[in-house]
Parts: sequence; C-alpha cells; structure tokens
Amino acid sequence: MSGQRALVTGGAGFIGGHIVERLVRDGASVRVLDDFSSGCEANLAAVDGDVEILRGDLRDDRLVARALEGVEVVFHHAAIASVPRSIAEPELTHAINLTATLGLLEAARNAGARRLVLAASSAVYGDDETLPKVESLTASPLSPYAFQKYACEHYGRLYASLYGLETVALRYFNVYGPRQDPESDYAAVIPLFVSAAIEKRSVNTYGDGEQTRDFVFVADVVEANVRAATAEGASGSVVNIASGRRTSINELIAIIGDSVGRQIEVLREPERVGDVLHSWADVSLARDVLGFEASVSLKDGLGQTVESFAADRPLSS
Repeated sequence: MSGQRALVTGGAGFIGGHIVERLVRDGASVRVLDDFSSGCEANLAAVDGDVEILRGDLRDDRLVARALEGVEVVFHHAAIASVPRSIAEPELTHAINLTATLGLLEAARNAGARRLVLAASSAVYGDDETLPKVESLTASPLSPYAFQKYACEHYGRLYASLYGLETVALRYFNVYGPRQDPESDYAAVIPLFVSAAIEKRSVNTYGDGEQTRDFVFVADVVEANVRAATAEGASGSVVNIASGRRTSINELIAIIGDSVGRQIEVLREPERVGDVLHSWADVSLARDVLGFEASVSLKDGLGQTVESFAADRPLSS
C-alpha cells in the first residue's frame, strides 16, 4: 500500500481506526470519512496529523465525491453495526447501511478507484445449524442489519462484474481487541467481559455458557483488509474472516480470568430466544483467495486487550 491513496469510511471506529494506523505505517496516504456518531478522535490519536479527516455523513453525495478524489482503494466500514437498532429503526439503517453503500460504489466507480473492500458480516448466515459456516451456504438473514449487509455483498459483486470496480466483501465473525467500546449499548461480549473483569465485577451469561463463537483479533482483521486490497484475482469474492476455531463462552471467561489474575464471578440468566448457539467459520477461502490466515491466538489477543483496557482503567485490587 506504500504510496497509494486510500479512503477509510468509518475510519474513526474500532476496526476502521486500526486499519488507518496500519495503512499509515505502510506508507499509504490516508483519508478518513466519518460522522463520529460512534467513532471517536481517540481511535486516531496515534496518527494525528498523518491523515486527512473529513467529518460528515456517508449520505452526503458531494462530500463522498470529495473524499474519493484521487483514491485508489476504499475500505468501507461506515455503518450502523447493530442488529437491535436495525430492528428498531429499519428505514434509517437501510439508508445508511445499504443505500449509502450503493452511493459509495457508484461514486468510487465514477472517481476511477481501483478496488473497494467492504466490511460484511457473518450475521448473513442466520440460524443455519451447518458448521463450519462456508461462504456457499444459502444466506438466511434474520434482521434488517443482516439483510442490508447481504445486499451490500451483492451490489459489490454487480459492480465488479458490470462496471469493473474491483470489490471484495469480508464477512467478519466476532472481532475483538484494544479500543473496542464496552460502553456502547450494542457492545460485543469481549469488551463487556474484560471491562467487568478489570473492575472486579461479575459477568452475565445466557444459558449454560456452552454456546460457541469464532473470535478473531482486530490485528488479524486489519491484515485481511490489506490483503483484500491487493490480492490478485480476488475481485467479486465474499470471504469469511475469522480464526477458524470455536470457543465456548465459559472458556472465554476462564481465559479472561487468567489474564487478569482472578476468577470471574458468573451470573447465569435464562437462554435468550433467537440467540445463535454456535458460530464457527470455514476459513479455506480466505487462505485460497487472500492468502490470509489468522495468526494471533485467543490467549495472546485477550492478553493484549486486557493490557490495553487496564491502561485506561487500572485493575481493581
């Protein structure tokens, strides 16, 4: 990516901020487009002065056209990434997650961008019980958010086949790492658990804790994005991005407990209706198409996450 100009939409967010840092480190010229509704300046503190920041809405066509001037590669992470909010506000999330993505694809085509890497979601698999989840499974989105992400994948494929704008969609599984917000109404399980462990609070789980997830460290996700931006023959692909390993919630809590040096108290609540019991990715296509394989173990990734969180809020005695 050295010497190339890149645009990161949602670049002040959790994953977007880490991508921006990596691109700057690799010598790219980086522009960020973010409305800072969920992202924050702190996520870009390490590259302050090294990136161009455009503050505004992805639905602003003129601003998007300005953001794409001279850009070769787009990393598209701007979204309302919340299943509950998409259920509560389907029209708004449709406008931002899908309609604005279509506008971005069209603007990128008109601006002469070479490739667009799209943040997609494993939510498209719904409650299909097939394991591991392979990209050829029939999608079964169970929320407006999941459907919106699935439709974005198809728009990406269409722009690749009809217009020659190279696109790659990355279906993220359970991404975690430093700077993930535990205060959000829609926070993922790891920042909630790590924050609670550091503050010596109990954690809440649903059911028996034997449900499993495929957790992937944010640095691995960043590596997947960089490879997706450069891999030959990848255009039009939809690829799982995960570790390819299953971890139960009980195992997760035990590892976090080891990282903070104490056993974490667990409060069990009834199983929630509609929760997916098991999620596990087939990562063969990521290896074959992108040459990508997650390299950070859950133990090491959680250790780095705990260290980062503890720096902001010291371990309780």
